[in-house]
Amino acid sequence: MKSQRLLIVNPRSGDDSPSADELVAEAERLGVETHVLGRGESPGEVAEASGADILGMAGGDGSLGAVAGVALEKGAAFVCIPFGTRNHFARDVGLDRDDPIGSLAAFEGAAERQVDVGRVGDRVFLNNVSLGVYAGLVHRRERHRRRGEALARARGLLAVARHRHRLHARVNDEQFAARVIFVGNNRYELSLFTVGERERLDEGCLHLWSAQGVLPTAWEERTADHFRVDLDNAHVRAAVDGEPVLLETPFELRSEPRALRVLLPPGRED
Repeated sequence: MKSQRLLIVNPRSGDDSPSADELVAEAERLGVETHVLGRGESPGEVAEASGADILGMAGGDGSLGAVAGVALEKGAAFVCIPFGTRNHFARDVGLDRDDPIGSLAAFEGAAERQVDVGRVGDRVFLNNVSLGVYAGLVHRRERHRRRGEALARARGLLAVARHRHRLHARVNDEQFAARVIFVGNNRYELSLFTVGERERLDEGCLHLWSAQGVLPTAWEERTADHFRVDLDNAHVRAAVDGEPVLLETPFELRSEPRALRVLLPPGRED
């Protein structure tokens, strides 16, 4: 019986090279059903309503995480098409971020790789969760974007730099104060405030870093398969795979080792 294959496309992602129309045309040439997201439409809800046993997402990391979460629930395989701004997951899983069209070959019965996912509460994340300075930047940038303001990132960064608030956190019964808390699904290379690559996606644990400064010169690192985070406030602004989220405290983060089945194009399975 032939697999049911669906590719969900966010036409507002990417840089139009290729365009969403070009991506859809190539997917349909391969016999893959496509759904182009309308404004305000949720990729997770579209995936949930489908009966596909191979679910693909062409979009940014936040959209990928939403569809990957549905793939986990349904026992479906997942296809990542790098079509966002940074494409961190695509980079770390070994895809060519400059070749979304080439990544469609994963639908053609290519090799399967099992990778870890993280979960914060009920929400799946493929990359990371951050609190504090960076999360504040993401939330401010989103508000400016919705207002249609130019230079949203610069405005958000300036506002965050002026804000001196520190998080007073209790993590797995350890108390500390920080301006940045960053939790990675597997270990990242961190340099100042730059998020680098991950060597592995199947380590089976989370890494939590905390730092005092806006541009950290020193990180404190903790490693576990599970973190419980409590803060002074009932709710905290967070960024989950780069998307603004409001989390109710306390909250749990945990690793789900090798839980996600990712299909990759030939030659990208290692």
